[in-house]
Amino acid sequence: MSQRPAPSLLLLFLLMIPGVCSQWSVSYSPSHICALNNSSVIMSCTYTYPTGYQIERVFWTKTNIKEKNEEFPDLSEDPEYSQRLQYLGDKQQNCTIRLSHVTLKDSHEYYFRFTTNKDDGKWLGFPGVTLTVTDLQVESPERVTEGDSVRLTCKSSCTLTDRATFIWYRNSQPVTTGIIGNQLILWRVSREDTGRYSCGVDGYISPAVQLNIRYPPENPVISISPSGEIKEGESVTLICSSDSNPPAEIRWFKGGTYLKFGKTYSISKISSDDSGEYKCKSINEHGEKYSAVTLNVMYPPRNVSVLINGSGEIVSGDSVTLICSSDSNPPALNFSWFKENESSAVGSGQSFSALQSGRFYCQAHNQHGSQRSDAVTVTVHHGLGWHVWLGITVACLGFFIIIFIIIIILFIMRKRRDAKTEDLTVKQDNLYSDVTGRDVHVSESADCDDAQYATVTSSKPRRDRNAPDRRDTEEIQYATVQHHKNKQTKRSEENESQYGNIRIHQPESAVRRSNVETVDDASVIYSRVK
Repeated sequence: MSQRPAPSLLLLFLLMIPGVCSQWSVSYSPSHICALNNSSVIMSCTYTYPTGYQIERVFWTKTNIKEKNEEFPDLSEDPEYSQRLQYLGDKQQNCTIRLSHVTLKDSHEYYFRFTTNKDDGKWLGFPGVTLTVTDLQVESPERVTEGDSVRLTCKSSCTLTDRATFIWYRNSQPVTTGIIGNQLILWRVSREDTGRYSCGVDGYISPAVQLNIRYPPENPVISISPSGEIKEGESVTLICSSDSNPPAEIRWFKGGTYLKFGKTYSISKISSDDSGEYKCKSINEHGEKYSAVTLNVMYPPRNVSVLINGSGEIVSGDSVTLICSSDSNPPALNFSWFKENESSAVGSGQSFSALQSGRFYCQAHNQHGSQRSDAVTVTVHHGLGWHVWLGITVACLGFFIIIFIIIIILFIMRKRRDAKTEDLTVKQDNLYSDVTGRDVHVSESADCDDAQYATVTSSKPRRDRNAPDRRDTEEIQYATVQHHKNKQTKRSEENESQYGNIRIHQPESAVRRSNVETVDDASVIYSRVK
């Protein structure tokens, strides 16, 4: 059994025959096609054959090798192509086809094959048309920090036509600025530029690529769960949220004390001791930020006590003030007062005036509950009231004031009386004789049997006020009075003394300091004035 020559050798043989090459041909335009994945491709094709032949069959195949006694496989009969391949040509000259929804597996070399009514009238268009199917891909930098400039490139594994127009998208929305050819340039990016970018050509869009712009944390936000008023005994969870890239680490603090690491901080059975300011710290490699929240835990009154303003012992008619205090949040505003062993309240308000003996306690209320205090004892003594004691005190004080006034009056009167007595004594001491000028006159009565005594009167000349007061210049004046007895006219037993008037004129200063010395002997009385 003879073997048929290989198709390539047969084709080479035919090409060597003059006139055959010009009559048998297949032409592809273009011979290389770059198509986008999932796009439709048109392979334009024309063919010629010699006259006298009639076309019986036309088809496309993707191989140029066939097994002996077999025909090339027809793509229209291949299940992978049958639904996507459409023959647009005819059986005369046009052999164009359309291949839809091409995939990367469709990248091959394709050939047109026709046969005629004669055994030697079969032709394969070799070389064929090369189809390359490519994906669009966005190439972007791996690490972008806020403030950088970024260049995105739309790439494919083959060269698309020069007429291709590139379109860019961010989060499926068209980007209209910064497009240069197949590139998108973003100047000084910010965190708002973060998103998924894709490019497209002729309606075919590439897979999206995430552009990660790294930036420090923004101000964290703390939320409280459950929200609203926090009551003692409840469970509370604090949640810290922060926008940052890369995601920030969260640390919790109360005041300056570190609590824990993580996005949440939980407190079970919260108490008033847990009240205060809580902070979360959000930190990444680009910076850190703090946020704070204050927990205000509500609780009913506790540590209720009664303070006695003064002594708990009073007399009848008086009152003692009792003051109620408590620790609560919010502060207690309602207070009730009770007397022990009595069910009805005896008063209200934070203070209460007790008028009778007994044991009293208060009860403090807020919207979260109430609590009572221990009882305190008030004792009332029956006796004089405070107003009686006040009257007695006022009377005693008035009495002492009157006594004091009387003592002052008596003291003033005594001072005046002593002053008068002193003036009279001075006058009596100065009455001795009547001396006028510097001479002493002695008058003696011859008719008197008795001795006659002189009365000395000091007459003080006026002193010039402007004259100097000199003690050295004062004169000492003496007055001598002699007593003469008349034996003939002597009275028998009476010895009555009569005094004459003696006036002595001296300087005023000398009189003030005068000391009168009287010497009594049988016949002479001396008077010395200094």
